[in-house]
Amino acid sequence: MREQDAQARLAEAQGLLGKGELPAAERLLRELLAAQPDHPEALYTLAVVHRYGGALQAAIDTLHQVIAIVPYHARAHQELGHLYRAGGHDGRARDAYARALHGNPALQASAKGLLAIAETQGNASEAARLRAQLDWLARLPRPLIGTMELIAQNRLVKAEHLCRSYLQSRPKDVEAMRLLADIGLRMGVLDDAEFLLESAVEFAPDDVRVRMDYVAVLRKRQKFAAALAQAEALLARDPENPQFRSLCAIERMQTGDYASALTLLDQVLQQVPGDPTTLTTRGHALKTAGDTTAAIEAYRAAIDGHPGYGEAYYSLANLKTYRFDDQDLQAMQRQLGAAGADPGHRTYLHFAVAKALEDRGAYAQSFESYRQGNAIKRAQSRYDADQMRDEFRATAAVCTAELFDRMRGSGNPAPDPIFIVGLPRAGSTLLEQVLASHSQVDGTLELPNVLSLSQRLRRRSAGYPDGLAQLDLETLQGYGAQYLAETRIHRQGAPYFVDKMPNNFRHIGLIRLMLPNAKIIDARREPMACCFSGYKQLFAEGQDFSYDLTDVGRYYRDYVALMDHWDRVLPGFVLRMQHEDVVDDLETQVRRLLDFCGLPFEDACLRYYETQRSVRTPSSEQVRQPIFTDGLDQWRHFEPWLEPLVQALGDAAPALRR
Repeated sequence: MREQDAQARLAEAQGLLGKGELPAAERLLRELLAAQPDHPEALYTLAVVHRYGGALQAAIDTLHQVIAIVPYHARAHQELGHLYRAGGHDGRARDAYARALHGNPALQASAKGLLAIAETQGNASEAARLRAQLDWLARLPRPLIGTMELIAQNRLVKAEHLCRSYLQSRPKDVEAMRLLADIGLRMGVLDDAEFLLESAVEFAPDDVRVRMDYVAVLRKRQKFAAALAQAEALLARDPENPQFRSLCAIERMQTGDYASALTLLDQVLQQVPGDPTTLTTRGHALKTAGDTTAAIEAYRAAIDGHPGYGEAYYSLANLKTYRFDDQDLQAMQRQLGAAGADPGHRTYLHFAVAKALEDRGAYAQSFESYRQGNAIKRAQSRYDADQMRDEFRATAAVCTAELFDRMRGSGNPAPDPIFIVGLPRAGSTLLEQVLASHSQVDGTLELPNVLSLSQRLRRRSAGYPDGLAQLDLETLQGYGAQYLAETRIHRQGAPYFVDKMPNNFRHIGLIRLMLPNAKIIDARREPMACCFSGYKQLFAEGQDFSYDLTDVGRYYRDYVALMDHWDRVLPGFVLRMQHEDVVDDLETQVRRLLDFCGLPFEDACLRYYETQRSVRTPSSEQVRQPIFTDGLDQWRHFEPWLEPLVQALGDAAPALRR
């Protein structure tokens, strides 16, 4: 059945449901589901038909099918709340309503359901909070309610159009600014989001939600000093507020002030003993600062108080060097089997269980747990492999040798930046640590500045990458100067610095035009090892291609094709560092790397694991150890289940053609 026909059938069934014609609606939905068994909206509508018809258990079972496909389907969680409440299960109903509101704060029925439960249980403070939320929703203009609905459905382009149209007629509506900034964040348009929230803070300086959103966007833009100033302003207003203390602690961590961050987190734990979020944040701070033992203690404390808190389990797994015992594995598996487990924590638990099983050599069960965790993430993603391939090809079509010849001499001539690009889990953190061990190089972070500039250019009339061919020399010089100014906050005074944002490989043309004397290092790893390592890693954001074996294989293949293009049109501009060669002969490859960067050899680069610095990537514990070869062929344990990856890689995986 074509999608257009499926949507027409669904709309007809929903119309019949609205008229109370339940048998006819169910018949149409069954026909649709016979052709598309995993159609989430058809399943959701069928669950509503079941509820209206009194078949409550059938409705619950169908809603669980919906949530298995789309874990954060807000209206499915709301329906579950109604059903659990009708069955007298107020605890489950409360959890379901809370998840519904987390996914879509505009769902008044969920807020009313929570209010009724709070009043029944005599929870006066919770009831007061929910009444205030319902009052706020009742005052919210309909276009903004519609925007929230569209955001919840991940229909961001339509949400942006609706919200922007409303804001044009009411340019000082702070709630509209917040929603449009949220859409900008989700779409990666960080500078627009920052501008909107900066304006909203000026219009409503006492609105705590606006200022907290502003802190979040400043952090995403890695404007850590500004984010800390905003967080400190909130804390000064209410010094005993645990939420403000936590926020300040996070911002102090970003600026490297781990000692005072830990002090604040300890104060929060005195106010809210055993809070798992605070304990896990404390673990992250200790891990980044290099105190792995204390980090493990913090994560374990979070688990001891809240056995279902999946993020703490995953944080242990993400240390890479940690091993779960049998008791841990059984506890995680029990939590996965618990009814109504939060989808977010289920994701964390799947990845942690997969790591525990992998360490035991139970590769079939491990792979299945990785698959289930990735499936939850994939269901939330808007990633389109065809669209990504088209964008790569468009970049190659615009960024020709002729363009670079014509724009020779463009940009800012500073040689300061050393970009490390490639795919995640390809050895880039090791290369960064080697370079950061050199006396003339500062290690920084995965800086978002180039990506943010590309998003800004994308929104211009010419778009991106097409608009690159229309930029003039003065503009490009300004972009280079702006990049250097924005990134200076991350430097400690060395003449060179590393920007290790992997996805910058898509923007090498832009980098060359605005920073022609920058150095580019392509961190390359054997395709099966690189792709499967990415598939096993639960990334916080920005790597949506990694949640599906076919997607990650296609992405690797398209990445190789684009890097080959850069080699053709910019010969010698990129140095390729093969991870397996680095592991096999560290000194030779380090000398090669330093020569390319114009740096004298320093023995400290071979003792990179002795360098004391904060490392915020999944490889943080591994680069604090001497080089090891154990991880090079780990993917072969999973080879029986990797055929979709092999097929997607095609000619990019010649080593497999035995």
